[in-house]
Amino acid sequence: MLEFAATGELMQIFTYAPPSVPWLDIRYRDRDILVINKPSGLLSNPGRAENTYDCALTRLLQRYPETILVHRLDCATSGIMVFALNKKAESNIKTQFQNRMSKKTYIAEVRGLLSQDQGVIELAMKANKTRPPLQEIAADGKASKTYYKVLERRENRTLVELKPVTGRTHQLRLHMLAIGHPILGDDFYGDKEVIAASSRLRLHAMSLSIRHPFSAKEITFKSSHPF
Repeated sequence: MLEFAATGELMQIFTYAPPSVPWLDIRYRDRDILVINKPSGLLSNPGRAENTYDCALTRLLQRYPETILVHRLDCATSGIMVFALNKKAESNIKTQFQNRMSKKTYIAEVRGLLSQDQGVIELAMKANKTRPPLQEIAADGKASKTYYKVLERRENRTLVELKPVTGRTHQLRLHMLAIGHPILGDDFYGDKEVIAASSRLRLHAMSLSIRHPFSAKEITFKSSHPF
């Protein structure tokens, strides 16, 4: 859980206790790419602190020393991640992400009942300089866009499909919060009720489509959501 000093400075981000079962959930591998289903609570890559060495990247490096990180998922977010296995594949996939050629679909469970079945959220974002690593909605921030679609309305909860066009840090968390429906279990931006509603962030990267760096054919990887 986030804690702040009276000055607003961040004192403690979270207690890191990465899950060990399964150690790795590898969904696909060929000569160029490797795809995993990352569990919630596991960092994508190491942080500055020594205790954050255990992460998806270092676990893969122990088995596949050629593994290269090309994108990230938040520690609390679960789901599909792709890694490169050579420099050419790394450059190709990173270019796809930078040029918004990849297609990402997330599933989230949020507080409250959305009134519209679908819509688009376009709210610029920037880093909160006084409370890193938090982000904030700001007119002078970077353009950010997310499409959403209601999948199921539950008791004061809604299951939604989220398709980000941009890939800003904490974009889905902030966009849902901004329209009054924070993602359950969000201990970065949620209030006490939201945090208590789930032992984990209810956000899952369900599918990712990219062009294969060798064949150039579109390939899609999926992982069923746990909500």
